[in-house]
Amino acid sequence: MRHFLLTMMALCALIGGISAQAPQRVPAAPYPIVKQQPNGETVTILLRGDEHHHWMMTEDGWQIIQTDDDRLCYAIQKRDGTIVASRKQAHDAKDRKKCETRWLKRKGIFKG
Repeated sequence: MRHFLLTMMALCALIGGISAQAPQRVPAAPYPIVKQQPNGETVTILLRGDEHHHWMMTEDGWQIIQTDDDRLCYAIQKRDGTIVASRKQAHDAKDRKKCETRWLKRKGIFKG
């Protein structure tokens, strides 16, 4: 009887240890998501990555970051290498002005 109880306790410990492992990587949503900006405009975004490394980008591949005031702005890289939100609010490609497209080509981060 004692041997049986020890075997059962060991089996329970083994099963508990296996089930307590860290979850596997989970991919981001594979479909486009329409987000509303605070000013009422909308932008279609794609989520990329997993729970450890993830980012947002426009449908045509420009990386974007959500700011503290819930705006989706284009990402830029600072001189020290960190990636931060710019002050330029993101737009869908069809809604961009020429000057915004030129700015993106100079300063934006293309992930497409």
